[in-house]
Amino acid sequence: MPIEAPYPELDELMGLMGEAGQRLSEIEASEGAAGNISVYIGWSVDPRRKFPNIEEIPLPDALPELANASFLVSGSGRRLREIIRDPGANLGFVTINPDGKTARLYTSGRRLFARVTSEFNSHLAVHRDQIVSTGTNFHAVIHAQPLHLTYLSHIPRYQDEGYLNQHILRWQPETIVNLPEGVGLLPFLLPGSPALMAGTVEKLRSHRVVVWSKHGVMSRSDNSVKRAGDRVEYAETGARYEYLNLTNNELGTGLTNDEVRAICAAFNIKQTIF
Repeated sequence: MPIEAPYPELDELMGLMGEAGQRLSEIEASEGAAGNISVYIGWSVDPRRKFPNIEEIPLPDALPELANASFLVSGSGRRLREIIRDPGANLGFVTINPDGKTARLYTSGRRLFARVTSEFNSHLAVHRDQIVSTGTNFHAVIHAQPLHLTYLSHIPRYQDEGYLNQHILRWQPETIVNLPEGVGLLPFLLPGSPALMAGTVEKLRSHRVVVWSKHGVMSRSDNSVKRAGDRVEYAETGARYEYLNLTNNELGTGLTNDEVRAICAAFNIKQTIF
């Protein structure tokens, strides 16, 4: 569902990105400068009061469908936990030019990065796919590196999407409610590569979180950047329970299939995992 007017102001969006980045750091999903955030804004915004400096930048791929679209994007090498303290230093505002091949990057005089996130190709591809297919006027994408979920993706048996979902969604009743389609799973693919971009786009059509094996996750939301962050946290919490169970000789059984199905029936959740 598109966001309805009155639309969030630029300050509010930057503040929400900061809160999401801070929470990802708190749950150990963003060590150092790992992780990145971008937000598509599908209504008119003049960024020049906050970001007065303008330069032309090339886009990683031609995106004529996104001509004139605007995004708030975290800077490469910036710490997500620091966005909340100074959004202008850590974020850029990108508006795609009419040719769909270049963009205008608006930045603050306090800018602390040379370019926007190195994962911008994957972000833009996911944004484009969702905007074109749904017509949404808002879309948030987060890449993070949650400790336990990433660790499980190094273990061979968790490199099967069905097995992974059945084991991380069994620990809390809320998990299946918030991630009814579970998490998508990709094999290890080179960070920033076209293969990773294409695989991520495909998985995020049917899921709202995708695990990049041995690397991290990407999540999305079409109504809130904090909701995209919550989805990382729900998946990571399930993975943490699973990790705790592995370290405790797998004594826990988690919710049974029948118990999960009863939860889904009570809350009218459609799922095919259990």
